Amino acid sequence: MSVLALDAEALYQDLLGGIKSMQPTGLKLVGVMSGGAWLAERLQSDMRLPDQPGVISSSMHRDDFAQRGLASGGQTRLPFDVEGAHILIVDDVLYTGRTVRAVINELYDYGRPASVKLAVLVDRGGRELPIKADFAAARVLVPATQILNLARSESGAFSFNIKPR
Repeated sequence: MSVLALDAEALYQDLLGGIKSMQPTGLKLVGVMSGGAWLAERLQSDMRLPDQPGVISSSMHRDDFAQRGLASGGQTRLPFDVEGAHILIVDDVLYTGRTVRAVINELYDYGRPASVKLAVLVDRGGRELPIKADFAAARVLVPATQILNLARSESGAFSFNIKPR
């Protein structure tokens, strides 16, 4: 599938259906800053979940923190108790797995969940760590020379941006 042909709204509907099919009782959504947070916010609304979704930043646990520093855009906010919770981490694009590793480390700073699963809009391959999504709406190949990001319009509609690395 060509990246340019990716329909983010259609993939969101696939993601919604996939998450509904694996939803344990008491599911807590945690979106990875920023695209994953947008997805988690919309999923919470569409699934009519009682709890607001959490937002998690990978900044403090990244293995390239010395080069990147703190990312702009926010800090981790988890409006529920992580201890014993069933957590679903939501992200827009899974690539090397380094962000997910950092996010899991951050999550465990807040407690020990009963389970942690991962759902992504797009898995672009290129893993550097043994991390796999429990659900991916699409799997595509994107050259390592390009960055694929989720964008959100003022109306809340999703689309993809692709740019050179």
